[in-house]
Amino acid sequence: MTSYLPVAVVVPIRNEKKNLAECLSRLGRFDEVIVVDSQSQDGSADIAQSFGATLLQFKWDGQFPKKRNWVLLNHKLTKPWVLFLDADELVDDAFCDEIAQKIEDGQHSGFWLSYTNYFLSKQLRYGVPQRKLALFQVGKGLYERIDEKRWSDLDMEVHEHPIIEGGVGQISTPIVHNDRSGLAVFIERHRSYAIWESRRLLRLEEGSLAGRDKLTIRQRIKYANLTRWWFPWSYFAYAYFVRLGFLDGRAGFFYAFYKLWYFETVRQLVAEGRRDQGAGG
Repeated sequence: MTSYLPVAVVVPIRNEKKNLAECLSRLGRFDEVIVVDSQSQDGSADIAQSFGATLLQFKWDGQFPKKRNWVLLNHKLTKPWVLFLDADELVDDAFCDEIAQKIEDGQHSGFWLSYTNYFLSKQLRYGVPQRKLALFQVGKGLYERIDEKRWSDLDMEVHEHPIIEGGVGQISTPIVHNDRSGLAVFIERHRSYAIWESRRLLRLEEGSLAGRDKLTIRQRIKYANLTRWWFPWSYFAYAYFVRLGFLDGRAGFFYAFYKLWYFETVRQLVAEGRRDQGAGG
């Protein structure tokens, strides 16, 4: 008999044909798997159904809630814990074993997850480590409520941070992040991320966006410095030299470079927004 983990896995997707099958194939230790689809046109929904996942269709109206909060607020999960995975993220038995042990300990309401990251088909062993808070008890967490009006085409929480009631721990066994969609998709996504983040920063500066008091320390530091000329270059230097990203060769250089490009794009969009506000005032 399979001993299933008391965790519902939620996989939000939009046109993830290249990634979804392998992601779902790794979820045999979870008997509640939910794929939330934003009207995919590439056959992703058929892949989800072929693996026996519950398929929910989501159509965003440009405002709160986005996909992850929508599931938490509108779909009754049958397990006491929820794990949000992207379609390009892969788990293994060691990860599942650690989840089982940490949940049984009962010391925390949520957990940070770490990554083994791939870029340009190469594993990145150096650079700035990534993590996300994506495993928590049902009823103990929601992603930040940000009342935007379609700042970008992002219909899923990306930069919105989960607000957890209770202590937060760490799952040390990494998940694999390996997006097979290609460089063009990576660049397009980060263009959308940059537009969204620049608009959030402008609203925070205006004081017209609630939730400033709920920003994490990392968010506070980032938003306090993101528009300074040196920030993108400092991030590149830290990731590429201090964190030894150069040892990852070509992939390490371009990963650090695209992060520099991303932060500089946010900075320029904020500067443009400030000029527009000044002209309008």
